[in-house]
Parts: sequence; structure tokens; C-alpha cells
Amino acid sequence: MAPVTMIPQIKISERNKLLLLSLATGVCSGLAAVLLTWSISFVGSHLGNVFPGRDSNWIYLLLPGMGMLIAYLLVRYVIRDNIGHGVTRVLVAVSRNESRIKPHNIWSSVLTSSITIGFGGSVGAEAPIVYTGAAIGSNLGRWCGLSHRSVTILLGCGAAGAVAGIFKAPLAGVLFTIEILLFNVSMSSMLPLLMSTISATVVAYIFRGQTPMFACDLTAFSMSNIPFYLIMGVTIGFCSLYFTKFTLWLEDRIGKIGNGYLRWLICSAGLGLLIYLFPPLYGQGYDSLHALLNGEYAGLPLFFVLVFLFKVVAMTLTNAGGGVGGTFGPTLFEGAVMGFVVARFINMAGGDVPEANFVLVGMAAMMAGVMQAPMTAIFLIAEISGGYGLLIPLILTSTVSFGTVRIFEKYSIYTKRIAQSGDLLTHDNDQAVLALLQTRDLVRDKYPRVGVDSTLGDIMKTVSESTAAVFPVLDSDGRFQGVLEMDDLRKYMFKPGQYKSLRVYNLMHDAPVCIEENEKMDSVVSKFDATDAWRLPVLDTDGKYLGFISRSRLLMAYRSELKEISSED
Repeated sequence: MAPVTMIPQIKISERNKLLLLSLATGVCSGLAAVLLTWSISFVGSHLGNVFPGRDSNWIYLLLPGMGMLIAYLLVRYVIRDNIGHGVTRVLVAVSRNESRIKPHNIWSSVLTSSITIGFGGSVGAEAPIVYTGAAIGSNLGRWCGLSHRSVTILLGCGAAGAVAGIFKAPLAGVLFTIEILLFNVSMSSMLPLLMSTISATVVAYIFRGQTPMFACDLTAFSMSNIPFYLIMGVTIGFCSLYFTKFTLWLEDRIGKIGNGYLRWLICSAGLGLLIYLFPPLYGQGYDSLHALLNGEYAGLPLFFVLVFLFKVVAMTLTNAGGGVGGTFGPTLFEGAVMGFVVARFINMAGGDVPEANFVLVGMAAMMAGVMQAPMTAIFLIAEISGGYGLLIPLILTSTVSFGTVRIFEKYSIYTKRIAQSGDLLTHDNDQAVLALLQTRDLVRDKYPRVGVDSTLGDIMKTVSESTAAVFPVLDSDGRFQGVLEMDDLRKYMFKPGQYKSLRVYNLMHDAPVCIEENEKMDSVVSKFDATDAWRLPVLDTDGKYLGFISRSRLLMAYRSELKEISSED
């Protein structure tokens, strides 16, 4: 019998595995983007067959609400998870959940957003596809046993691929991930991101053609229009503030309606009425955007001023009423509308500026202000329009809009709520490390406990057998009462006559301050700085003792985390 030849096992390094998976993630994200685009078109076109009277505005009163209801029922009874605000949830996954995104997000956002937008919900498809792409990358990485750091990079690859696939804009996909999602991208992470976006773009080209999304005839840039671009940058900066602040305020107000069906009823009625009065609010609004680019609107721009103001309301009603969609698309729509309004007013005042140029540049300015991602805005608009000839006004207007917003608002629409909770990861390594560290992971319970009513004699055996320098004092229910230190005991240890008369409550002292088990790390650090303590007790919500956090352990954890996020492969 011939000897059996063992087939050698091929071992792939994690680095090479990451590169292969980034390519696969890009392909899958690109396919998901194509599927979402087709699904929205499919739903919309079939509704046109079912409701042939869609040219009459009355149908707008019904369709968006129907789509919101279907999406709401799917989320509540089938998916059973909150899948709204996709980009924000990706950020939360990176900061809180070790880049873990549930597997259902690979399909759930595509399904529900297709229905929401296909029926006319006034939201965008881009945030749901970012959530989908991130879920693809996160789950592929975990299924293949990658480290946490590699899973995070792969999550970014999925999000980058999704942006590249939906817009056919590879560079914008990379910049989106760097500016918005991943707080620390090293040069070694760039290759996976580029492979993901290129593969997703190629997939989009195969199925949707190579024509840019908003291709149009543009007028050559003129230096004489720079003052007008500056004016538009400031104007759209303030418009971006309105967009962000009013959206978050209105979401909070509607969120106070506890009954989901009542919330849907109110939101669908309001949305239907708005779309009835202002048809450009129907769906993503890209048909109107194309019309603006091609100069199909004449007359006064006041109608579009109202469209701009109410688009924010329509978008928020759609999401709050049970629909699933994002703010990415509405941001582009709002920028285009305001760019048109500014250009039309300038021309009415005797100027002569190219309105199509201002429409495109307005999209970038609004995106830079709302998302606070100017580089993504500049190159996204250049890629989706073929308008690299407008690079100077794109840079100028986006920078001015971004700068205007930053004077009044530090956070973007995606990061505002996360920052308020203290979980936001930023490009500031110090803040990123503090957001990553968890208080409960630093607690150590190696200190012998003593009862508050115990006598000195009762605790002497415990003290003599321990090397600890501090002892937590607890009551009979385990609630923290104070701290007993060796320095407090030393002068009584050799006085047996007082062993029965002295009790722990005579010897202990209060802790300088206590830490809550779920307290944010920046607050913990502040307490150490304020008290100059070496160790502080950690309590649960009922005041029960859990352990101590020492300054040395905190510094070691900080150093370790900083080294990890700053490391280069």
C-alpha cells in the first residue's frame, strides 16, 4: 500500500487574512448597495402600477404612511431591534460593543429602508447601507476569528465599501470612514480600506453603469464668483446648524409619545400633508435634485425655501414614525436646494452665477456642516458629478461652512448624542482611550472587608493575615460605610486593653469620593485628579461595595490601550 501523503495546512497570517476579507467585504457591500438601489426602484415602480394616479398629489397623503407602518411592524415583530440612525449605531458599536454588530443588520436595514423610501418616506438610503456594510465587515471578521482591532478595520471597510457602492465614489468611501467612523486609522489600515472601496465601486459599475450619479453640464469656475461662494458657505453653515439642532430637538419631542401606533399615526399624517403640499419632499428627492442641476425650475425661489425648511420635518417624521432611513441623503438634498436658492437670489439681484454649479457646491457645503466631514463632502461631490473642475469652490465653500458650524457646535448630527453619553471616540487619542476604558474592568476586590460594628479585637486576625494597606468598611447589607487604613490602626494594635472598647466606626474615615460602577472614565480620572487619592471605592447603584480602583491600575490600563490604538502593523 502506498504511503498516505499528508496535505500541508496553509497558514494565513492575520494581515493577509484581513486583506482577503477586505476584498470580500467590498464585493458584498457593493452588492448590498446595488440591491438596495434596485429594491427602492422596484417598490416605487410597482406602486406606480398599483396607483396609476400618482401624478395627483392626493396619493401622497397615503403612501408614505403605509410604508412607515410596514417598516414599523417588521422592526417591532420580526427584527425586534432598533435599527434606525445607522451611522450613529455603527459609531456606538465601535465605542461600546467591541465593533460587534448583530448579523440581522446585514439584511434588516436593506429590507426596511427599501420599503420606507420606496413608499415615499422622506429619508435617505445611505445611512442604512452604511449600517449594512459595517455589519457585513463586523460579522465576516468575527466569523473568521480576527482580533478586535482587525474586526474594527473590517467594519470600516464595510462602511467604506457601502458608501463607494451606493455613490460609485471610492475615494469618498475611504474619507467617510476616516473622518466619521474610525477614530484612529494608521497607514497600515489604508490598504484594506482602498481594496474594499475599489471592489465595491467595480461591482456598482458592473450593475449600474459608470455614469456619475449626478452627471451634468457645468460652467467653468470663475474667480469672480469667489465672493458669492463665500456668502453661500456662511449661509449654508447656519442652515446646517438648523438642520442638526432642529432634527435632534424634534426627535426628542416625538420620542416622548410612548404609544408606537399613536406615534406612527401622528407622524404619517404630518408627513403625508407635507408631501401633499410640497411634492419634492417625496422619497429621497433625487428627481428634484436632477431637475435643479439641469435648470428646469424658473421663477421665484421662495417655494424651495419652504421645501428646505420642511424637509427636516419630513425626514424626522419618517424616522420617528417607524420608517427606516438616514440623514445622509436629505443632507445632500438640502444642500442642493439651498445652493439653488442662493444662486437664484444672486441672479435676481443682478448677478450672473451658474446655478448648477451652486447646486453641487451647496451639496458639499451642507454635508461639511451637518456631518462635519469636509474632506468627504469635497471629494464625494466631485466624484458623483464628475465635477473636479469645481474643486476650488468645493474646498472653499465646504471649509467656510464647516468653520461656521464649528463656532457654535462641536459635534456632528451623528456624534452629538454619543458625545453627551461620553462614549464618543474621536481623533484625539487621549479622549479615545478614555472612551474605550470601562470602569468595571478596572475594579479589584482583593481587600478584606470589615464590619462597621466590629471591635478592634474582632478584626485583628484579619488585619494580621493580610498584606493590604486599606480595608473597606461595610454594614450588614454590604453597603459601603468608609475606609479603614493601616495608619488608622497602627497606634492601637499593641494596646490589647482597647480591643473590646474600640469599634471600627471609631477608627474609620470617609473615602474622599466614591465611583459608580458604570461611571465614564473621564469622570473617574477627574475624581482622581481632584482628590489626589491613590485608590477610590467603586459602588453599585444601591451603594454596595464592589472593590477599589487604584491610580496605578488606571495608568497601566490607559498606557496599554493607548499603545494598542496607536500601534502600526
